[in-house]
Amino acid sequence: MTGSRARAVVLTAPGLDPPPQLADLADDLDVEVVHADGLAQALAGARVLFLWDFFSPAVARAWEAADALEWVHVAAAGVDTLLFPGLVRSPVVVTNAQGVFDRPIAEFVLASVLAHVKRLHESRDLQRQHRWQHRETTLLLGQRVLVVGTGGIGRATVALLRAVGCEVRAAGRRAVPDDHELGEVVASSALVDHVGWADHVVNAAPLTPATTGLLDASVFAAMRPGAHVVNIGRGASVVQDDLLAALRTGHLGGASLDVLEEEPPPEGSPVWDTPGLVLSAHLSGDVVGWRDTLAEQFVANARRFVAGEPLTGVVDKELGYVPRTGSGQVRV
Repeated sequence: MTGSRARAVVLTAPGLDPPPQLADLADDLDVEVVHADGLAQALAGARVLFLWDFFSPAVARAWEAADALEWVHVAAAGVDTLLFPGLVRSPVVVTNAQGVFDRPIAEFVLASVLAHVKRLHESRDLQRQHRWQHRETTLLLGQRVLVVGTGGIGRATVALLRAVGCEVRAAGRRAVPDDHELGEVVASSALVDHVGWADHVVNAAPLTPATTGLLDASVFAAMRPGAHVVNIGRGASVVQDDLLAALRTGHLGGASLDVLEEEPPPEGSPVWDTPGLVLSAHLSGDVVGWRDTLAEQFVANARRFVAGEPLTGVVDKELGYVPRTGSGQVRV
């Protein structure tokens, strides 16, 4: 950053208080907190935009007012709702919450796999029915898991599942014969050829044109009977109707969905009552203290911006995520 003291706009929402950590930037930036209806007016002359309300569509509507913007930080791992064409074409740098959610989401995936093989959800249902029914469960050791997505979340998930004795493979945007952490990575475009190996298929991929509708009827049909699907990526990566059909026929043994096509699902949605489907409310990465961690990450990056140092967590706007190659840093 060069020139005079910069102004930063923080987008929040009614009922969503701005983080108290912003006070730490009082000597570095002029900070203005706004809601969506005030964003356009606030953006004029602002160099920094911090999306505390990270799923808000307001940026696209206010974009013409962004006459001095240099950097947008999103307090989330996924940036698919932000990358509208005008922003992608612009020189504005986008950063995200890279690394914040890796371990929490990996633990959530492990919990989902364990709950499935140990039939914990069935036990809960039987308890509610006041039924004492002995059953056998499956050993986690040796279970085969295919993790789709080779970013930080996918890698943390692979490492944790391997640590408890699962056999894990990964699928990514392109095939890699020998990734130093993951081993062989298969191309996610060829999932039909690989999902039949797995007992569990985990979607941890960012939402891009290539991953939209990635898990569809053809992929579910290629899975082994009784396989379990976990989605902690984006709802639109799974063709929901195809998944529900595979569950109803009994071909799939279960699905654990933390994300959906429509959130929250409407009252009459079949996802509420489809047998074998377990829902959670988009919370897989939201451990106690997560908002403090997100705010502290922005403050640290803002200090880099003020000092003219490279920013961390820089998103490739064409790809839609932070690439693994290179430093992941850009000087603004």
